Amino acid sequence: MSTITREHLAQSVADALQYISYYHPADYLRALGRAYEREQSAAARDAIAQILTNSRLCAEGHRPICQDTGIVNVFLRIGIEARWEPGMDLEAAVNEGVRRGYLDPDNKLRASVLADPAFTRKNTRDNTPAVIHMQVVPGQRLEVDVAAKGGGSEAKSKFVMLNPSDSIVDWVLKTVPTMGAGWCPPGMLGIGIGGTAEKAMLMAKAALMEPIDMAELKTRGPQNALEAMRVELYDKVNALGIGAQGLGGLSTVLDVKIHSYPTHAANLPVAMIPNCAATRHAHFVLDGSGPVELAPPSLEDWPKVTWTPSAQAARVQLDTLTRGQVAAWRPGQTLLLSGKLLTGRDAAHKRIQDMLARGEALPVDFTNRVIYYVGPVDPVRDEVMGPAGPTTATRMDKFTETMLGRTGLVAMIGKAERGPVAIEAIRKHQAAYLMAVGGAAYLVAKAIRKARVLAFEDLGMEAIYEFEVQDMPVTVAVDANGTSVHQSGPAEWQRKIIELKLPVNAA
Repeated sequence: MSTITREHLAQSVADALQYISYYHPADYLRALGRAYEREQSAAARDAIAQILTNSRLCAEGHRPICQDTGIVNVFLRIGIEARWEPGMDLEAAVNEGVRRGYLDPDNKLRASVLADPAFTRKNTRDNTPAVIHMQVVPGQRLEVDVAAKGGGSEAKSKFVMLNPSDSIVDWVLKTVPTMGAGWCPPGMLGIGIGGTAEKAMLMAKAALMEPIDMAELKTRGPQNALEAMRVELYDKVNALGIGAQGLGGLSTVLDVKIHSYPTHAANLPVAMIPNCAATRHAHFVLDGSGPVELAPPSLEDWPKVTWTPSAQAARVQLDTLTRGQVAAWRPGQTLLLSGKLLTGRDAAHKRIQDMLARGEALPVDFTNRVIYYVGPVDPVRDEVMGPAGPTTATRMDKFTETMLGRTGLVAMIGKAERGPVAIEAIRKHQAAYLMAVGGAAYLVAKAIRKARVLAFEDLGMEAIYEFEVQDMPVTVAVDANGTSVHQSGPAEWQRKIIELKLPVNAA
């Protein structure tokens, strides 16, 4: 019997994390390609085209699909008869693999993991530790699932303890709209039913590791009650009209996966966790023969879709932007931004707010400027900046009144919807919120011509940068009147789906 060593596991984890950072799973690409072909919403179709184009660019350039390169989740199925190197520490080996994978100089990944989360929130700098789940099973092998779970989709995780007589389907259909678009649909829903609270959540997460096979399931028909529920939820969630990036359309989910487990007679625990447009996971097996070798996919696996800017897109010069120009933008309008914009997200906004409260001068002049909510990946080789897609804008809602009312800021860029507090501040100050596509981070980075840190360098990827961009694509998501496309778009498409009997249940 061959011996599985620490090095085998560490190097395999490192290689898998690099692999999934720039290669989408083939099943996801096929499903997203089908969604693109049937999509009738122009805004959603454009968003899907950006995601698919970004995906191919990342596969060719070996750069991350998304700037949020995730927190590592590892599922280990440990063969009870396997032979191990003396003193083997599985957790230490996995974390060594994470460290190597994220610090690889040819494709350095963003460190997003913070220690002491309730207080100092200090970055560990190498994305360790991973979240590791272990199960002992028969056999002589070690089976490993590795995933990199983005914070935007993880933030939308849901759990409920239903009464045994309650409808699971009704709860899902009521809950999905409350998740907004911060999880970057279209993606997958993983659902865990039964067990206990923590078991249901674990099953929901594990379900996301399974291949997308809804098209095959619908072709052959469901063969049991869980498969029938999967189809029902797939059809009904898509009929909500939420669509790609929450802009309204036919495809909100590409698949729904369900795991179940026996539970107490008094309980019906249900967990739901979405996976985003940056779906990243890999499976491999170690048997003692050495580290795993993951074969690169063929570029022929990618749908033949290339995004180009709309001919109707309006070009905007940021360096001479005025409040009057911002007030003239209309909901759903596509813009191509050129010139200098600022960046900043949670930590920078909190620091700005605290400085203003103390009466201190800000290190950056925000007058008539646009801020981009982004935490970019460090550049490698000859890059100006690494992948730099948007982060979820709702996290900045509580800072919006301060930023618009006290700094001179006129517009913001992020992903997903804004809440009522932010929308009211935008209306009050005649500002605007622009949306970039989550899942198109490398495509956005191609628009960045220059980059420099202006303030708060100690915050790392959350520092305030100045990006000089050329034709950066965005959509007007909230205009100066407070009209939000994330409210109007899904409402319009839900109505169209019902009235026109559009085939959202195709797979």
